[in-house]
Amino acid sequence: MKIRSLLTTLALVATPGLALVGTAPDASATTAVTKISHATATSMFRQSGITWSSSGNCSDRNNPTCTSFEQLNLATAQGAQTLKSASGCALNITGGTETGHASGTYSHWNGYKLDYGKNTCVTSYVKNTFTYIGLRGDGAPQYQSGSGNIYADEGNHWDVLYYNCGGC
Repeated sequence: MKIRSLLTTLALVATPGLALVGTAPDASATTAVTKISHATATSMFRQSGITWSSSGNCSDRNNPTCTSFEQLNLATAQGAQTLKSASGCALNITGGTETGHASGTYSHWNGYKLDYGKNTCVTSYVKNTFTYIGLRGDGAPQYQSGSGNIYADEGNHWDVLYYNCGGC
């Protein structure tokens, strides 16, 4: 356990803006989720040519009119980068970890979801690349990637649940 603690400390020192949440007590336990800051996420998105916008032109996590990436899962940010590079489409994030979305374990607030503005390229890529898996409880058509991530068509945007980074 002392080695794991030391490695966790070294990882945090070596990677500013990253934080491990819930380290595994033993080798058989699940992998810890890595959370990133808003600044780290925007840097990653900028490097990949991904844009983001908010109706309030802000990034306050506690304001539902903002688009925040504070406490986003690293795998979710990497999933966005994978979608951008695999599709070649313009990608604009319209929803992140800010309050105002539905709750639950795999929620926006907990860093598992991003919303993307719809455009013909993204819609075509999702519908032609991923498997249609039926309607969500609220009636949104869902498509699942080979890696298990779920893309829900909410009408004016894509609501994407990242269980993992999808090929990173």
